[in-house]
Amino acid sequence: MQDILSMLNALHRPRLLMRAARIGAEDYRRAAHLPRLLGYGQLPRHGAALVRLMEIESELNTQRLAEDSSYSLLRHIDVLIAIVGESRILRAAQAPQATKAPA
Repeated sequence: MQDILSMLNALHRPRLLMRAARIGAEDYRRAAHLPRLLGYGQLPRHGAALVRLMEIESELNTQRLAEDSSYSLLRHIDVLIAIVGESRILRAAQAPQATKAPA
């Protein structure tokens, strides 16, 4: 999981995109958002979902930089919202483990 979190920390996008994603992540609901982005069926674990979302986001960012006419700003923000939401859930799940002292 640490590799995923370090990959997230290395992710740099324009401030406006990230600001919109952080605001949108306040209302993030995994069961509603992920199926729309990753396809319907059983939801993947947080790490697997993040990896797939980052692949999708990378493709969208490539389209954005190339000024591709098929680029969708709304989809890009939607994917970034899911990435921020999933990373918050993942970090919250790891926080109790990090605070436990070894016996």
